[in-house]
Amino acid sequence: MSLDLSVVNVGLPRIAVGLGFSAVGLNWVIHAYALAFGGLLLLGGKAADRYGRKRILVLGLAAFGLASLAGGLAQDPGQLVAARAVQGVGAAALAPAALALLTATFPAGRPRIRAFGVWGAMNAAGGALGVLIGGVLTEYAGWRWVMFVSVPMAGIALALAWRGVTADRPVARSGRPDVLGAVLATAGMGLLVFGIVRTDRFGWTSPVTLTTLAIAVALLARSLASSEGPATIR
Repeated sequence: MSLDLSVVNVGLPRIAVGLGFSAVGLNWVIHAYALAFGGLLLLGGKAADRYGRKRILVLGLAAFGLASLAGGLAQDPGQLVAARAVQGVGAAALAPAALALLTATFPAGRPRIRAFGVWGAMNAAGGALGVLIGGVLTEYAGWRWVMFVSVPMAGIALALAWRGVTADRPVARSGRPDVLGAVLATAGMGLLVFGIVRTDRFGWTSPVTLTTLAIAVALLARSLASSEGPATIR
């Protein structure tokens, strides 16, 4: 995931030219992923506990790989932004499931420290190598390959998870994930960012900006109220 973020960042100028993004619209190639990932991360962890970590890991990898393919084939800005949002959804599912599987596989001691050290090192290396890989791909293969590059990696990870990860029993068998709270939080954060990035067109005191930010705050407040209600997993 860190590789994907840094690769796409490097390719943004070519993406803007290739699909005709505006300066503000281009920000949503990053924001769509980040908001979906951050807004749904807790829901992904709850879903992994409720429905099984391997199952959610596999679904997340499949969604991430298919969204990467769709992003590489995008023909207009909206298609790419939508693909990036689905990538964020997939990442929000697979990240907590993968970490939970690591915790269950290495319950304590030196093996757990080593496992999490490798996980952290791979994330750091992905972020660093992504800059180099993104530059090479955009220069010699075209901007679409900053999306396509994630497809084989997701496919390999999916095959390894399918064959190598033992199916686990759900940790939480009762209750249900707070879907409403997660959706409201994601929508609220999206409107908050949307209102801020449009201040170049509509000033901070503009009715458009104030209304957008007020709705964002209301959605975020409602998401907090929802997380304390009966929709949370028990």
